[in-house]
Amino acid sequence: MNLTCYRIAENAPRLVAARADRKWMDDTGRRFAYRCTPLTIANSTGWELLCPADLTVTWNGNPGPGHMRIETDDDSIDRSFAESHFGNGILSFHPGYLFRTDPEWAIWCRGAPNYPKDGIVALDGLVETDWLPFTFTMNWLFTRPGTVKFAKDEPFCFILPLPHLALEDIKPRILPLSADAELAAEHDAWLASRIEYNQLIDESATGSSTEPWRRYYFQGKSPRGLTAPETHRTKRKLKEPEDQTSRRR
Repeated sequence: MNLTCYRIAENAPRLVAARADRKWMDDTGRRFAYRCTPLTIANSTGWELLCPADLTVTWNGNPGPGHMRIETDDDSIDRSFAESHFGNGILSFHPGYLFRTDPEWAIWCRGAPNYPKDGIVALDGLVETDWLPFTFTMNWLFTRPGTVKFAKDEPFCFILPLPHLALEDIKPRILPLSADAELAAEHDAWLASRIEYNQLIDESATGSSTEPWRRYYFQGKSPRGLTAPETHRTKRKLKEPEDQTSRRR
């Protein structure tokens, strides 16, 4: 699938492959949050648009337009990069690119996964980038009146291309686990192992036992010896965008 990013703003924000690290994950005991492979894979599955400067945004709670103050010390930043033209505590960022995907592919634009911000939440949007001749805004909603800050190089938008029309062909089926005897056996073995592990962890907390992390998911194995296919991932690093604008001049 081709993803072409047409720069429509001279000083468009940096577009980079997403990163797995998170400050709150760094701060967990022994960085245990990074043991959750699905969490770190999600963090790095997409591309980030980075804030070009430190921004301080204040909303006074009035739903009408003109009641949000956006401040930065960097005079090189286009003042229209971040604005509030919708009112209602909505902050809008302009990505600076017109994205084009292959037919039947769209872009899910959102905040970076597992990247919480106090007082404001990213609003998701699914954009049909296989035909649109214009771009979108990345919108954030204040959850209450107050002030939030976006640091320079902090992601303000996260993009993920996906074949959205193919999703319409999916019809979920609900079956009892017993319908797949092999899967049920694998699940029951995992559940028994998990119960045993949690009991040992509880004993470890009192100093009567120590138990290492078993890492079934990370290792791509199950308690019964099932091995994951070669598509199993424990880390992901997507390709960095290639800037070809100079070749067109």
